[in-house]
Amino acid sequence: MEWGLLALVIVFLIVAYIVIQGTRAAMAWRKAAAAGDVDVIRRIVEDAISAWQAIRRPKEVTPEVWRGIHSMEVVDIGPDSVRVSCQAESEYRLLDRRWVEMANPLQQGIAITPRAVDMLLYELPHVSLQQVQVDIYTTFRQPDGSSGRHCILSTTATREAARKVDWEEWTPAEIVEALGGRFRLGDSGQPLPIDPEPAPARKPAGNGRKARARA
Repeated sequence: MEWGLLALVIVFLIVAYIVIQGTRAAMAWRKAAAAGDVDVIRRIVEDAISAWQAIRRPKEVTPEVWRGIHSMEVVDIGPDSVRVSCQAESEYRLLDRRWVEMANPLQQGIAITPRAVDMLLYELPHVSLQQVQVDIYTTFRQPDGSSGRHCILSTTATREAARKVDWEEWTPAEIVEALGGRFRLGDSGQPLPIDPEPAPARKPAGNGRKARARA
């Protein structure tokens, strides 16, 4: 009986030690991130992206959007900001024995962007970023058969602007517009390459709706 109690006490002490050490580590990460330690913030962001890529797709997220989240890569890290890139491609379906484009890369990118912004602003552990930039890339094929990746949509969202967004009721297009997403269209409506470098700061467009604020 005594040996059993001793074993329970030892197990309890080991678990308590692990919990205490984990709490101390989390507090140290939060303190370093709050102080603007770029290396720590990079580690937090990269670990979170790896975790997102490993988990099962949430039911409310479409496969195309989740595929874009899985393609997320860190471009740049600042003391209170992060810039990432995601990949978007056309969605095709077989109708009447021929492949029909159901959504072009820009439409896919507009669907991916709000989810990426939401995750980076509200789902990162230990750090509360003040600004995120999401650049959507797609593959352009040239007449000679070569191909290359180019940015077609760039959205820079501050936490202040995100508080004015109704994440539950607004469509992805409305959210991207409110956050000032930048893109170009050709004569036939096809997305064109853009310069993903941050544009001069401007007031978010807004769309006249009352938003449910996020903290």
